[in-house]
Amino acid sequence: MSRFSLTTQQWFPLPRAEVFAFFADAFQLEGITPPWLKFQVTTPPPIEMRAGCLINYRLKLRGIPIRWRTKITAWEPPFRFEDSQILGPYRLWQHEHLFEDRDAGTLMTDRVRYDLFGGKLVHGLFVRPDLRRIFEYRQQQIPKLLGLGDEACCCRPVQIEAH
Repeated sequence: MSRFSLTTQQWFPLPRAEVFAFFADAFQLEGITPPWLKFQVTTPPPIEMRAGCLINYRLKLRGIPIRWRTKITAWEPPFRFEDSQILGPYRLWQHEHLFEDRDAGTLMTDRVRYDLFGGKLVHGLFVRPDLRRIFEYRQQQIPKLLGLGDEACCCRPVQIEAH
């Protein structure tokens, strides 16, 4: 079991298939990740998303270069998919993306279960604030990249909890 979880939701006035397709494109991560992370997908295109797909990334966190590899562990278009870290800075990272029809649009939920080296102290000082900033940035950027105005999308605050 993980020690921490992050949950956030965002509603879009678009069909579920369209929202799912946006998130299913691994290269969209570059546009929804804050510039201060210098995030790049290093797996060459095209990436065929499916269960078992491996995707490599490179980023800098607090100036430290990090290689990250995830595996798509669940692939159920257009309802959900999950990626899990197999190489990277966390002991555990499982990120589930859920897509539901809601109020003539799509409710997208991010659920992340994670554990890290350094425990609660490192989490409180560094990881929690960084993850909050990253997911709040995503909430701001996704409507723009989908061609929507900020007021057209509703989002819930990023919730981060220890277990």
